Order: sequence, then C-alpha cells, then structure tokens
Amino acid sequence: MLKSPHRVIWFAGLAIAVTLVAFKVTDDSFIEHLAGKLVAYNQQLPREKVYLHTDRETYMPGETIWMKGYLVNGALHTTDSTSRVLYVDLIDMNTRKQWMRLNLKADYGYAPGYMALPDSLPAGTYQLRAYTGWMRNFPNEVYTKTLTLFQANEEIKQAAQPNAVDIQFLPEGGNLIAGLAGRVGFKAVDETGKGADIAGFVLDAKKDTIVGFEAMHLGMGYFSLTPEAGQSYTAYVKRKGEAYKAFPLPAVQTDGYVMMVDNLSNKDNIRVLIAHTKPLSAQTNASLIFQSRGLLVQASKLPLTKRSFWVQIPREKFPEGVGQITLFDETNKQVAERLFFVDHKERLNVTVKADKASYKPREEVKLDITVTDNEGKPAKGNFSLAVTDTKLAPEAEAAPQTIASYLLLESDLKGEIEQPGYYFDEKNDTRNIKLDLLMMIQGWRRFTWPEVLSGDYPTLAYDVETGLTLSGQAVKPGRPVARTRRKPGEGEIAPGLLIPDKAASAKASPNKVKLTVVATSKDSTRSFMMGETDDEGHFALFGLAMTDTTNVFIQATSLKGNNRNYNVTLDAFEPAKVMFTKVPFNPIVVRREEWGDFVRRTNEYLELEEQLRKNNERMLKEVTVKAKKLEPTDTRRMMYGAADASVKFDQMNTAGAMTILDVIRSRVAGVMVTGSGTSATVQIRGAANFQGAIEPLFLMDGMPVDKETALTISVQDVEAVDVIKGASTAMYGSRGAGGVIAILLKRGGSGTVNTNYTPMGTLLAKIPGFQPRREFYAPRYDVSKPEHVRPDHRATLHWQPMITVGESGKSSVSFFASDALTRLRIVTEGAAVNGMPGSSREFVEVKR
Repeated sequence: MLKSPHRVIWFAGLAIAVTLVAFKVTDDSFIEHLAGKLVAYNQQLPREKVYLHTDRETYMPGETIWMKGYLVNGALHTTDSTSRVLYVDLIDMNTRKQWMRLNLKADYGYAPGYMALPDSLPAGTYQLRAYTGWMRNFPNEVYTKTLTLFQANEEIKQAAQPNAVDIQFLPEGGNLIAGLAGRVGFKAVDETGKGADIAGFVLDAKKDTIVGFEAMHLGMGYFSLTPEAGQSYTAYVKRKGEAYKAFPLPAVQTDGYVMMVDNLSNKDNIRVLIAHTKPLSAQTNASLIFQSRGLLVQASKLPLTKRSFWVQIPREKFPEGVGQITLFDETNKQVAERLFFVDHKERLNVTVKADKASYKPREEVKLDITVTDNEGKPAKGNFSLAVTDTKLAPEAEAAPQTIASYLLLESDLKGEIEQPGYYFDEKNDTRNIKLDLLMMIQGWRRFTWPEVLSGDYPTLAYDVETGLTLSGQAVKPGRPVARTRRKPGEGEIAPGLLIPDKAASAKASPNKVKLTVVATSKDSTRSFMMGETDDEGHFALFGLAMTDTTNVFIQATSLKGNNRNYNVTLDAFEPAKVMFTKVPFNPIVVRREEWGDFVRRTNEYLELEEQLRKNNERMLKEVTVKAKKLEPTDTRRMMYGAADASVKFDQMNTAGAMTILDVIRSRVAGVMVTGSGTSATVQIRGAANFQGAIEPLFLMDGMPVDKETALTISVQDVEAVDVIKGASTAMYGSRGAGGVIAILLKRGGSGTVNTNYTPMGTLLAKIPGFQPRREFYAPRYDVSKPEHVRPDHRATLHWQPMITVGESGKSSVSFFASDALTRLRIVTEGAAVNGMPGSSREFVEVKR
C-alpha cells in the first residue's frame, strides 16, 4: 500500500457508492469492430521514433555539435533498421530560419554524426530536429531539442522577470458533469514556458468559495469538484506577492460520464472509476478500451446497471511506458480519455565507474562501463558517451532529458515536459505521484478515434527510405512542370536495373521519357542507372548511398531514342513541417562568475589562435606552387568520366579524312579500322562472339546513335573522339560489350569549343549525400607533441558515439583531462536491441 500524505485526498469528496468489477473482452460487435480497426490503423500507419544524443546543450559559433541518432519502432521500441536515412535540421527559433541540414546514414538503427557550426551563426535559441523520411508524414512526432548559442564577446543576458502567468484547467477524463464528483487538473506556466508556483481558489456564480488549491509540482496540481447544474465557476490564481487573476473553468455539462484513474494505491492493478447520469438499463452498455502506443491490451463491455462502478486491469498486461484508457458511451461515441504510466522498471542499469576519485589536469581518465538488465543480468547494447566541462557546458534543467524519458514518456505526450529526468530518478520519493499528475494534465492522443473507426486514413506523402532519394520530372519545352507527387510504383528507377521492356514501351504514354542517370561521388565512385518516367514525366531514384556532395548527370530521351528535346528538373527536398507553439526565453542559467571565466578562457583561446596564425604568416618563406590547370567539366563526358583514349580533331589530322574512323585509325591502341568511308568497320581489342565481330557502341554528345549516323558526321564539326574499352564499358551493359566510341561535337561560334555547354535533355547538378564519418579528436598527453604547449580549455573533452557492449555487459573508455580545474560530467546513453533504454550520469573532479 502506498503511504503518502497525498493519498488521503486522492479521491476526496467522492461520496458515491461504487461496485468493484473486472471485465474481460466480450463478444460485442462494436468492440470487435474497434479492435480490428485499431490493428488495421497501426498496420497502415506504423510509427517510428528518433532520439538524438548530443554532447551538450550550449555552444558557440565555430564549434561542433557531436550527435548520435537512435531509431526505434514506435510501438515496440525495438531497434528500427527499416529507415536508413536520418535528417537533422538546425532551426532558429526566433526567425524559423533553417540554417543547416544533415543527411546521416543509419546502420542498424544508429546514426552518428556531427554539425560544424559556422562562425556567422548569430547567438540565440535554436531547435535541433531529427526525423526520418517516413516521419515527415507525422510532423507532431518529429524529435526536437533546444540548444543555445552564445557569443564569446557578449555579456550573458540575464533572464527578464516574467510578469504573467497562464493557466489551464483540465477535468480528468474530459468534462465537468453536473452532479458527478470529479477531479480538475491544472497547469500554470510563466512567460518562459516553465511551471509557475501558484495558489488560488474557485468561486461559483454566487461568489461562494468552493475549494482552494495550490501547485504540487512544476505548476501542476488538482482539486476535487462536484459541479452543480446551471452553475459557472471561476478560479482566482496568483503567485506570491502578486494580485489574483481570474480564469473561467470549463462549462458544466448536464449529462454524461466521468472517468477517474487510480494508478497508485494498488501495486498490481490499475483501477478505473466510471460514473454517469444515463438511464439505468441492463441492455445499455458502454465500452472501455485499454491500449498502449496503439497496441490493444484489453476491451471491456460495461452494462449501465449502476450509477458508478470500478473496473480494474492487471498492470502486468501493459508494456513499459504510457498507457491509454478510452471510454465510449452507449452510442459508441468517445466521451472520456485518460493516460497513465506503467513502470515495470524495465530499463537498463548503466554504471560508469572511474578508476580514481579525482584527477590532475591532463591526466588520463579511465572509465569502466557495466550494463545489466532489470533483473541484474549482463546486457548487450549500443551506447554513446559524452564528457563535458560543467563550467563551460551549463545545462538548462536540473533533471534533463534521457533516452528513457524520451522514448517512454516525452514521445507519447503533447508539449514540452519540464525536467523529464525527474520522473525516472529513483531518489525522488514522490515521483510516481507527480508522474500520474503529469498524465492527468498533459496527456494526448497521437490519433483520433473517429479517424481509426472510419478507416479514412490520411494520404501519406512520403515513403520509408532505405537510402537517399532523388526525384524530378522530364517534360517537353513549353509543357508545365507538374508539382503533384507521382503515384507509388510509377517512375521508380532502381540502381543498376536496366529498363524499359520493349513490349511495354510500345504501349507507353507519349509523355513517358527514357532516362539515364550517372552519379559521381568525390572519390570518383560512379553509379549508372537507367529507367523510364511515369506517364507525366515524373521519376524517382530510391536507396541511393551517395556520400558527401555528389555530381549527378541525367540524360532524357524519347523511348525510341530519337528525341532529346526535354527539360529535366529535380524536386527540392521537403523537410518536416516546423512545429512551434511559442518561442521560449533562453532557459540556460549561468552564474555570473562562471560566465566571466567562460568568456575569459574563450577569448584567451581565440587570441592564441590569432597569434599562431600571424606567426605562421611571418615564418612562411616565399614558395612557388606548380600545378596543372584544372580543365572545366564537360557534361557530355559525365557518363563515363575519363576516357581510356582520346583523339582531338584538328586541321592536321582531319585533312583528307571522310569519317571519324579515318581520323582515329592507327591513333588508338587496340582499335582496328578496316575499310574506308561509310563502309568501314571497327573493332576494339578484337571484341567478338560466336556470331562474329562486335562493333562498339557509338555516342554523339552522350546520346546513343547508330553507326551509319556516326559516319555521316563531318569531321570538321567534331571536337574530339573518346574511346572507352575494357572494364570502363560495364555501365553500358551488353550494348558496350564491343567498347564505346564517343563523339564530341564542336560548340560555340567560329569552330570554338564550349565545354560547359549543356546539351538539350540533360541536367548536371550537385546534391548532398550522406555525411562522411569523422572521428572526434582529443589530445593524448601520454605522448609529447609540439601542439601540447597550447592551453587546453575544451568544453567537450570526449565524445564516443559507438560503444558496443557485448555478452559480458562490460566495456571501457579512456580520455585525458584538460587544463581546467573543474567538474566533469559523464553522460552515457544507449539501448539494447530489444528496445530497453538506459543511461548514466556521473561526475569526476579535476584538481591540483
């Protein structure tokens, strides 16, 4: 039995007779219908969750945000390996301007990365968002985190004293019903969006005092009320030293249901009190649905034979986290709802132990990590660890967010949760009471029951992404570019898939276009793809694995290949919708003496960097840099990159030549030209099969042409001929089995060549790929290096995003302390493959 001073008033004022009953799923058509619809809804609209662990919450322009994304299944919290792209945006919360975006590659549900902040970034409050492509369909479920950027040369701005309080009154379950006792929760917030410590009282229309109340925790509290028909109620609220301010309570309904939940007094069962004003009848039923994250736990039919009754359900039936109870009336209309939290303590126990109680500056710190499950057995998992200087990396809250608080609590509630870590700290004796208070006040539904029951699901605009996506449209000039999305399955081009089928192409729409796509990364890795658009010219490439900035060359032709008069455009990336309720005041609180130390150290470091730069400038001797001039990119060569051989056409070698073969004859090793004029034949490296010699594939400005067309081109119109042979021809498939001869025509006036010319029907673009991996650098002071003479005042001393803990449940990490005499914060976050989260928060001292 829970012993608490709050329990004696938990159901105070409920002078009604109740009957305790337990119901099981019954053979009821509505319940069966609802259960089926709920299953179908979750199959059609499965959810994902993302948690982002960053090394800290405060930065300066020019610094780096180190991060790791965790992707999990929205219902089961198991590691999500379906989506393999994680987008991370940095948004200015005042202007809503997006400053940066990252494409992080997620392997097995883990996505480490970093964000290098530009020096030009203004100080202020920012929102860091993380989401998958699929999560863009549900913008309310995008992960967000508030970060603060300081300028070293600015004095910290002190928080203005808030002078206004806003308060909401929320009847438990939904409504105030005349004659039925119930509880009214409330939440008061100040201008910063944080909970306000308030007190007040409720008056009826006659100005009689009904009840007094005060906040129990972070501006939240509740009071009991039995409303009367025809009455209106007003709450008068104030903070200490301020005047009262009036707030109306919700209107009293004359008829309906009241639902109250007791999740505290019984260790095994969750108890639900139902009271109503409906006519009593054994033939009339209400329905009660228990579910968690969209997974149905129990459904009950409730005969309305009494004015009030209890329903109870074993707590063990629910998974760890937020559960939801919904009451449907006798007409199958949703009339009341309440959230509650189930705490099975199914969380990893993460222990990080340092080898010493304190350390000296620049001394090596060794950490042993031990992970066990809720039964104390060694547990496997993947973790990230951040070590920061508490003076240089202040935190916004005393009990900040953790991976457990986000996955189990915050991701299933509406709005910002203040001090979320408080509810998971075993040292807080009354945390369960306050957590249930939070459930009463800040509960929400991630879907509406009418939507579930109707089966009329929203149209989804975005697909699950197993890689990066590139989409666009190819249309004839003068035809408007349609911005409507393609239909699923139409215009999809799979990497390496050679289409179209000739029989299908014969029946195709005249607006269909044949595409060839070449993607070239910085390391010269090249991907070659072919396919067709849909009937409107839309196309999309899925599952791309490009790294860093990638050059993409797209060539469009008619299905027969005889027309390339097309405009090719790419679709702009559509980020998740920005969801702001209001811009909060900068929540970071830094003591003035610590801020002064922070500014001093930062300025010293910046001055040192500037002095080193000047010294280097003086020490450098005059040098002569020799390098080859970079040739401009020729878009016609994007298909194959560098040729195996190239013959430049000029007046000397084209004199007397009738065809291009006459010019390249005997000038390229391995190329054999037989005959002359238009009847000449050519073989590259003796290519042949059982049917005889195989002639090469001819290209003209990147477009395939037949041999006859190639040999009718005047040699005076040709700039050069490239020859591609051997493995380089693999991208052309069977068509390139005999090699490739690429003809490049002259462009521009007076026979000059414009290598930047983009032929009709082509597009060359640079697109962002996956962010390349980068290791966190930290000095090692166990070896002597010249750069160690510099002062070391790092805010982040160590960041290790991929710590694998095996069967033993153990791992180890080491790093070196900086020059600062300070306290180090060691935060470890992670999860097991089965979704059980865990974290650790430890501190070590650095002193002389």
